[in-house]
Amino acid sequence: MDSTTTGFIVETLTRSIVEHRLQPGAKLVEQTLADQFGVSRTLIRQALFKLSQNRLIRMEPARGAFVAAPSVVEARQVFAVRRMLEAGMTREFIQSATQAHIDALKEHIAHETAAVERGDVPGRTLLLGDFHVRMAQLMGNDVLAHLLMDLLSRCALITLMYQSSSSAEHSHEEHGAIVKALEARDEALALQLMDAHLCNVEEALTLIPNTHATPSP
Repeated sequence: MDSTTTGFIVETLTRSIVEHRLQPGAKLVEQTLADQFGVSRTLIRQALFKLSQNRLIRMEPARGAFVAAPSVVEARQVFAVRRMLEAGMTREFIQSATQAHIDALKEHIAHETAAVERGDVPGRTLLLGDFHVRMAQLMGNDVLAHLLMDLLSRCALITLMYQSSSSAEHSHEEHGAIVKALEARDEALALQLMDAHLCNVEEALTLIPNTHATPSP
């Protein structure tokens, strides 16, 4: 029951952040949240810890929890590292993947399609990121999978808050094209598509205004 309640709190707060009802930098007061959800502060702490693991909030000693406000610079750095890692992953995947691995990616694409079509913003964001982690998992490389999970979580808030529906649909379409190239064992095309995909997502994110900058007149 506790885990279900904690999961509900995490999901509700995530949606509040996504829908801009909780702004970057907003303080999350444990007692206020406990009263709002009708639960103990212990459950609220568990939920906040989970959100901090997902990098959606930051915990500051003696100050409390705040909605994270990651910078565009951080997102650019994340994508630079991802491009290096995922180029190697794509090459390795083509060399070692079986048809069962390809089919698993196709199944993942189907879940992406469903999330995009029903307008599930948190769901589609999770699935679009997990596509890359799934490739590493299918290769049996747990270290790479965890590295990618950490990198993805670093820009999760930016993606959640600022990726438009059209951008999400475009990312989904690009995933489909990548899988087709992987299935055809076309390494050059797969590498080109993966790099272009990451560059496209990054380009969309770099259009985000810096919330700490002085507004333009």
